[in-house]
Amino acid sequence: MPTSPQTTTRPPVPALFKVALAPVQAFFRLEASSGILLALCAVAALAWANSPWGSTYAAVFDAPLHLEIVGHGGHFTFRELINDGLMTLFFFLVGMEIKRELSAGELRTFSRALLPLIAALGGMVVPAGLYLAFTHGTPAQGGWAIPMATDIAFAIGCLTLVKARVGHGLVVFLTALAIFDDIGGILVIALFYGTGLHVEWLAVAAGLVAVLWGLNRFYVRNGLAYAVVGAALWYAMHHGGIHATLSGVVLGLCIPALPTRPGREVLEELAAYVQGLVSRPDDEAARGAQLLHIEEALEDIEPPLNRFVHLWHGYVAYGIVPLFALANSGVDVSGMSLSDLLKPLPLGIIVGLFVGKQVGIFLFTWAAVKAGVSPLPAGGSLAQLHGVSVVAGIGFTVALFVGGLAFANQPALLAEAKLGILTGSLLSAVVGYVLLRYVARPAQAPAQPSP
Repeated sequence: MPTSPQTTTRPPVPALFKVALAPVQAFFRLEASSGILLALCAVAALAWANSPWGSTYAAVFDAPLHLEIVGHGGHFTFRELINDGLMTLFFFLVGMEIKRELSAGELRTFSRALLPLIAALGGMVVPAGLYLAFTHGTPAQGGWAIPMATDIAFAIGCLTLVKARVGHGLVVFLTALAIFDDIGGILVIALFYGTGLHVEWLAVAAGLVAVLWGLNRFYVRNGLAYAVVGAALWYAMHHGGIHATLSGVVLGLCIPALPTRPGREVLEELAAYVQGLVSRPDDEAARGAQLLHIEEALEDIEPPLNRFVHLWHGYVAYGIVPLFALANSGVDVSGMSLSDLLKPLPLGIIVGLFVGKQVGIFLFTWAAVKAGVSPLPAGGSLAQLHGVSVVAGIGFTVALFVGGLAFANQPALLAEAKLGILTGSLLSAVVGYVLLRYVARPAQAPAQPSP
C-alpha cells in the first residue's frame, strides 16, 4: 500500500505570530486607519486625564528635559519636545504634500485649483468671523485662527467610511481644500503667532533657505544634507521669532519634485540592463554591475520628494501625530458641566467648526459654481457637497496646535479651547457621516440614449 507523501508543517510559533499579526496588518491597510488611531489616542488622553491616575498624565507630558549639544543646551518639557520638535516632521510632510500637489497633482493648474481655493477661503473666513463674534473684547479673542483648520486625516477617514456614496471627485475636492487650509494655517502661524522678530536670526534663516534652494537647484538627493540644513533652519527660526515648526514646511517645499531624466529614457535603459542580465545569467560580476545600474536608473525615475514622502508618511501618520493627540487632548473635565460649553471661548470654537466651516465652504463653493467659475466636483450633488462641508469641520490636529500657540501661558483658556475643539470636531464628524451615509444622494448620471 503506497504511503501518502508527508506534508511539511510550519513551526507553531511563527504560525501563531502570523495569526496575531494579521489583524494589525489589515488595520494599517485600511484607508481610515490613521484617523482611527488619532481618535483612539484622543479618547485615551481624555480617559487618562480623568482617571484616578490623572495626575500622572500631567507628570509625564510636563516632565522637564534637558538637551545639550556642543556646550549649548535648552530646557523644555516632553510636551514641548513633541509640539515644537517632532511636529516639525509633520509640517515637513505637509510641505512636501503641498509641493507634490502643486507640481504634479490636483493643484497643478489654475482651473483645477480654483474651486477648492475659493471653498478654503470660505472655510477660513467664516469660522474666524463667528469665533470673533463670540469672543470679541475677551482675553480669548487671540484664538481666532483655531476654527480655521481642517484635519485631513480625520476628514478623509470619515469619507472612507462612506466611500460607496461619495464620488472620487469630492474626495479630491476635500483633499485640495485641506491643503489650501494648511497653507492658510501656515501663513497665520507665521504672521500672528510668533514671539517677536529678531532680524539677525531671520537673516541667518534666509541664508539657510538660500542653501536649501541651491540643494534643490542642483538636484541633491542625499537626505542627510537636507536634514543638517533643516535642523539649522529650525534653530535660526526659533531664535528669529517665527515658530520653528514652520522650518519643516520650508524644507518640504525645497525637496526636488521632478525626476532627473524623462521616464521613457530610463525605461529604455532598464530594458537594456534586464536584457544584459538574461544574456549572461552565470556571470556574477556582470550580474552585480547590471543590478547596480538598475538601482541607479530607478533612483533617476523616482523624484526625491516621492521617496521622502513614502519614507516619512508612516512615522508621521502612525507615530508623531497620534503622540501629539495623546499629549494635547487630555482635558480634566471633572469640575466642568455642560454650561462650560456655553462660555465664549469653547462656544466660539464649536460654532466656528460645526457651523462656520459648513456655511463658509458650501456657500462660497455654491456661489462659484453659480457664477460659472467652475463646475461641481465630478459625480457630486449639492447635498453631498454640504455633507463634505460638514466633515471639513473636523479641525483636530492643527486646531490643537494653534490653540497651544494662542494660549501657551493661559492654561485655563487652553483647557476651554481643547474642550471646544474636541466637541466641535466630534459634532462635525458624526453629523457629516450621517448626512453622507443616510441623507445625501449622489448626482444622477445622465440617461443613456436608447439604441
